[in-house]
Amino acid sequence: MKILVTGGAGFIGSHTVEACLKQGHEMIVIDDFNNYYSPQIKRHNIAPVLNQIELVEGDIRDPEIIANAFANTQIDTIIHLAARAGVRPSIDDPELYLSTNNSGTYHLLEAARKNKVKKFLFASSSSVYGVNEKVPFAESDLIASTISPYAATKLFGEQLCSNYAHVHNLRTVCLRFFTVYGPRQRPDLAISKFTRLISENQPIDRYGDGTTGRDYTYVDDIVQGIMAALDYEGPMFDIFNLGGSEPILLKDLIAAIETTLGKKATINELPEQPGDVPRTSADISKARELLGYNPQTPLSKGIPKFIEWYQKTPATGEPYPKPASVA
Repeated sequence: MKILVTGGAGFIGSHTVEACLKQGHEMIVIDDFNNYYSPQIKRHNIAPVLNQIELVEGDIRDPEIIANAFANTQIDTIIHLAARAGVRPSIDDPELYLSTNNSGTYHLLEAARKNKVKKFLFASSSSVYGVNEKVPFAESDLIASTISPYAATKLFGEQLCSNYAHVHNLRTVCLRFFTVYGPRQRPDLAISKFTRLISENQPIDRYGDGTTGRDYTYVDDIVQGIMAALDYEGPMFDIFNLGGSEPILLKDLIAAIETTLGKKATINELPEQPGDVPRTSADISKARELLGYNPQTPLSKGIPKFIEWYQKTPATGEPYPKPASVA
């Protein structure tokens, strides 16, 4: 199978590309190596497989860039992971998020339609559930509102996928990721940032009283769900939660990192941030049944695995820089 992965040099994307290569798929990667975080990190992520893939550098908002990826080849499946990420930055610059996440997704869906792509996988987010009173969150829950531009762009992306499935008979699968962590995690995300700051004896910012909760999902489990979705032949449009099914309070997450590092955190207590949902919790029964999704890494195992990677990688001589080196 020939697969196009957008955002393939990023955190989840690079792991997904490696998993696809292991299964023998031909790979095309689009990534614009933007400066949301150090482009050097993304180049190091993809470097080990550069001789096994076709890399197209550019922005998915540019139809010509997408056309270049389709030039003289037939792509079977698109795994669309590229997006402007993060709830809080989307509040500061909603126009950037709307243009990238919505226009970019539209251009990819159009290319899929014109080039007779068989399947389109879309990386959505648990943030679409907003302040959902029902726990755990299920795909069938009514979503009445979102509370950040980022979440709104992901919900709109799902709706675009639904349109193309219905009108153009393009099989689309939307995967709602729940707080992914693990090796290569973006340096701005909580587990990576807390690990670095506690390691360096610097204070960490904790928004709220520590009782917000997240369903943390190890990256290997997310990739297992993505790979299972490649083989899914259910309805032309479908949605699946991919989570760890183990919501953890923020204060307990910090305690787990402290325990693994053997260091106590200095906590800078701050007010809760607008756009942050109070909790996320994934009902993964549908994904278990229809995709065979089966997360294997609870936080009690995932945090030590991440910290082991964090501590070992710079010492091995591998080119991946510590997040501390990111400007």
